[in-house]
Formats: sequence, C-alpha cells, structure tokens
Amino acid sequence: MPEKTALSTAERLDIHELISLYGHLIDQRQFSRLGEIFTNDAVFDLSGYNGSCFQGLHAIQTMMRASDEHPLAHHATNVVVLAKADYIGAISKGLGVGAGGRVGSVTYRDRLYLTPQGWRIQTRRCELLKADAIPEPT
Repeated sequence: MPEKTALSTAERLDIHELISLYGHLIDQRQFSRLGEIFTNDAVFDLSGYNGSCFQGLHAIQTMMRASDEHPLAHHATNVVVLAKADYIGAISKGLGVGAGGRVGSVTYRDRLYLTPQGWRIQTRRCELLKADAIPEPT
C-alpha cells in the first residue's frame, strides 16, 4: 500500500467544502463559477454514466450549460479524502433529486490539485449506481 501523504484537518475540511460547493453551483446554474471547483485543464469523465469525457474547464462549462438533464438538487455525502503518496483524491456519493421525484445516485472519484487559489478538482469520474452492477458481498 502506498505511503500516505499527511493532510491537515483544515486541508481535509477545504476538500469537503469544495465537493459541497460543486452541488450548490450546479443547482444554482452558476456554471461561470466552475473555475472555483475545477482546474483549467480538468477532465470530467461521464463515461461511467453512459456519457462522454470533457477536457478543460471551458468544455465542462459548455457541457453543463447545454445539458437538460441536471437534477433539481445535488447532495454530496460520504466524502472520503484519499491522501496517497502520488496523489490527493476523494471519493463521494452524489444524490440527485429530479423533477417528478426521480432520484439517482452516483459515485464521484476525484483527483485533486492544490492551486494558489485553493484545492481544485483536476479529474472527476462520475459512475452511475445501477442495481445490476452492485458487487456481491465479500
């Protein structure tokens, strides 16, 4: 197992708040503020959601503006910060509540980068939770 990189409690809290801010900005359709979440060269991978992979902040913002599939509310939960020897990351769950009561669950797998402005997501992989893809207990 790789040796862990030490993160302070304040850094971990900053990462939790970054993940939470994503949901607020998306719900408020403030796509112009996604530079507060993602690096300029970020990758947003929706292939695990039967989607495409978007590279760069501008491409992510364009995709967000064009999408008509945004839930009415995003809720981030179960955030686990990963302090590995070769990267800092996070795994979190996202619950989306849509019109008509539709609810969906995703897993976000993020790689993070500390910029002069604070933590940003450099890579986000979104995986839709499907009942037929839940692993058997071990």
